[in-house]
Amino acid sequence: MLKSKTFVRKTRSGGVMKIVREHYLRDDIWCGSEVCAECKQESTVLQRDACIESNLCSYPHYVIPDTNVVLHQIDVLEDPVIRNVIILQTVLQEVRHRSAPVYKRLKDMIHEKEKFFYAFTNEHHRETFIEREPGESANDRNDRAIRVAAQWYSQHLKTSESDADGLKVVLLTNDQGNKQKAEESGLLVYKCEEYIKSLIGNPELVDRLALSNDDKHDITSSKVLFPEHLPLSRIQAGIKSGAFVQGTFRASRDNYLEATVFVQGDGEESTEILIQGLQNLNRAVYQDVVAVQLLPQNQWVAPSSVVLQDEGAAKDDNEEEKEEDEEKALRISAAEAARKPTGKVVGIIKRNWRPFCGMLNISQIKESTRHLFTPADRRIPRIRIETRQASTLAGQRIMVAIDGWPKHSRYPNGHFVRSLGNAGEKDTEQEVLLLEHDVPHQDFSQAVLSFLPKMPWTITPEDMARREDLRNLTVCSVDPPGCTDIDDALHCRELNNGNLEVGVHIADVSHFIRPGNAMDREAANRGTTVYLCGKRIDMVPELLSSNLCSLRSNVERLAFSCIWEMNHEAEILKTRFTKSVINSKASLTYAEAQMRIDDTTKNDDITKSLRGLNKLAKILKRQRIQKGALTLSSLEVRFHIDSETHDPIDLQTKELMETNSMVEEFMLLANISVAQKIYDEFPDCAMLRKHPAPPPSNYDILLKAAKSKGVEIHTDTAKALADSLDVARVDGFPYFNTLLRILATRCMMQAVYFCSGMDSDFHHYGLASPIYTHFTSPIRRYADIIVHRLLAVAIAADSTYPDLMDKQKQSALANNLNYRHKMSQYAQRASVAFHTQLFFKSRGILNEEGFVLFVRKNAIIVLIPKFGLEGTVFFDAKDKAGPKLVFDEEGPTLNVEQHTFRIFDKVKVTISLDASNIQHQKIRMSLIDPVIPGVSVPAPEVEPQAKKPKLDH
Repeated sequence: MLKSKTFVRKTRSGGVMKIVREHYLRDDIWCGSEVCAECKQESTVLQRDACIESNLCSYPHYVIPDTNVVLHQIDVLEDPVIRNVIILQTVLQEVRHRSAPVYKRLKDMIHEKEKFFYAFTNEHHRETFIEREPGESANDRNDRAIRVAAQWYSQHLKTSESDADGLKVVLLTNDQGNKQKAEESGLLVYKCEEYIKSLIGNPELVDRLALSNDDKHDITSSKVLFPEHLPLSRIQAGIKSGAFVQGTFRASRDNYLEATVFVQGDGEESTEILIQGLQNLNRAVYQDVVAVQLLPQNQWVAPSSVVLQDEGAAKDDNEEEKEEDEEKALRISAAEAARKPTGKVVGIIKRNWRPFCGMLNISQIKESTRHLFTPADRRIPRIRIETRQASTLAGQRIMVAIDGWPKHSRYPNGHFVRSLGNAGEKDTEQEVLLLEHDVPHQDFSQAVLSFLPKMPWTITPEDMARREDLRNLTVCSVDPPGCTDIDDALHCRELNNGNLEVGVHIADVSHFIRPGNAMDREAANRGTTVYLCGKRIDMVPELLSSNLCSLRSNVERLAFSCIWEMNHEAEILKTRFTKSVINSKASLTYAEAQMRIDDTTKNDDITKSLRGLNKLAKILKRQRIQKGALTLSSLEVRFHIDSETHDPIDLQTKELMETNSMVEEFMLLANISVAQKIYDEFPDCAMLRKHPAPPPSNYDILLKAAKSKGVEIHTDTAKALADSLDVARVDGFPYFNTLLRILATRCMMQAVYFCSGMDSDFHHYGLASPIYTHFTSPIRRYADIIVHRLLAVAIAADSTYPDLMDKQKQSALANNLNYRHKMSQYAQRASVAFHTQLFFKSRGILNEEGFVLFVRKNAIIVLIPKFGLEGTVFFDAKDKAGPKLVFDEEGPTLNVEQHTFRIFDKVKVTISLDASNIQHQKIRMSLIDPVIPGVSVPAPEVEPQAKKPKLDH
């Protein structure tokens, strides 16, 4: 059956175009119920014996939730208790338009067999489709469509069921108007909360209910604590007139009374507005998009140097004295120059809330069901929730979602989502850090795995015909120990004309992952492989990452090769790109490759190839540094893991060898060569990577640190910075140069992916290269897969597809890749921090030498080079009078009881694990030397001996 709608639309040229919209209706769409005898069932999803027990509905029943119930109570619907649910097409479409994350969760539930969720296409069923009536809003029409479908199901099942007390259909809605109309039509209808509270044997489900607006008033006090948020219409008018600015709210990790709002500039530089004090923060939560009003210049303040955390007992909504004192402490009398543009949040444009991991603070009030939840992320405020299972959840990591933040409440209100396990356990903590950093880590779905090649896999004659056969070359790979996802391999050989041929061979992942299929979409979403201590979260299934794509030795593999002809001075004479087949002759670690190069008795083909590569790499590196490339420093640690317990038993900073640099030089060269090629071919849609130059103010701390030791650093250009870092030396302080380079790294901006057609600044500051991309790691980075596809089209080795040539889509993809890359870096750091805590937990107290890296108003931040570890030494004690502190912003210096601390001062500290707060366990550092009365702690007499490592993983 066909329904048609015809209307006319004026064209740009002034003509008229007739548009016909056709909507097909069918009468053979099945209802999905196993009890139905009428429908020609293709498959039955809704099972009579899987019906939920409820004392409100004491009969077997199916549930139909409306759109708002799905949007706001998705956590309840996900509970295994909730089964036999009919999701109408009307609801699915509305959810899709209003919330992509909820839509994805809903689709996952529909695909999960044990949930018995059935998607019914009511919009194409002849008896459930309805037209929108004149004057009816789209929302009212959809509500009516949901009621009509519920009515049809009730009638349909009644005729199918012989049992008088048969199956019924229950509509769930929180909309009073919709509920009333449903009741008038004789439907069985309940509010979601009413229904959930009636479920027999599952009282804990009530905890997962999101608070509706009607519920929120009774959890708050009557006193108004925050200014009213302006309505969106006033915010939009204010932004248009310039009275307000729009930006992303970034709460401080170190100070809960301070935040910045990042305002994206229009072609110019972006700016940051400082927000200080609870009233001015006005209920904004980290990553919300907010409207800010700039304060008059005489009210601008400087960022606080105080480390201030909202800890301890819950603050009463009416108890503000302590907070006012803390706010006063922030307003230091700063020099005019140190003050930053300061503002206040006047409204919320877009909430960016997600479920948060953390722990429950059990209320001291007996029998109370209201408790405070402390998120793991210190940038998120504590959340007030109602739960009846507090005693069970004590000591567990749980997830909580925010429902709202009324102006009468000191904290936002939320609800319990689920438990993750006992705090402190390795699996629980790993799950927390993956969730907190939004790392997709679920198993690959069947849809994704269905696109894997069938085993046993071999290279076909068709593959060989389209590729260059390079299996005879002495190709080898050089990687860290234990690496199974080998992306790259190299070769170097002398040509008959006396020149050298150098090849970089990269795994041809794009051969296996074709554009637009489920595996490609999953890889694009994940964006990158995430390496945690002792665990890897793959971007692509293991069959590809560790086997078919991995360039392992002595097996034939498909590759994408970048081959140069060079002279002995490393000048490139010719460059070519080709799809190839290789057979790697050795999979070496950096140390093994280094030993071959250094061993004068070895003269085999692999060793000769490595020596040739190493010689050229040194020339390439020298040339890069002459152009102004930066050699910066960051301490990376490596754990030795016990083979049985998987606990860290030793930890050391990674040592870099010549071979690390050798591989790096050729990867950089390949990336630059490919970047130029794809940009020449596709100037509008090349996926490139740039590294912006830092704004001059970023270097303030570096310049001050160098000056405090009588050294001058020039930062006008990358070359000036590189040259001045090379000559920065202090007699008797050999580690000074490394410290300067570590500090210089902190001054840098993030490198980012971008689409060439959407940007004009391509420069990579750190590498001093005018153009750059990522080509060399397609197993673990999705950007490289896109670059492979572009290069393949450029050399006519593959065909193009629309999204590849769409600069808007490429730009959106680049934004997701930047986000995933940043979050994976944070997750990796969090994993190192957790394993460092495990390491110190078994060590007791250690004494170590370190250097002051930063000076704060009430603390110094100390770097311990031996462990690559940073920690804070606090000088103000919460429970007793602390020493006299004098802080000078200009130095920066901190005077503590006549001793002055400066950046890079050498200190000795005790290191121990403070596990008093199980959620925020931290490495505690206390000063031993210099000795300061009332601050320094005596060194322990006996230091526990570290266990000898059993096995290095």
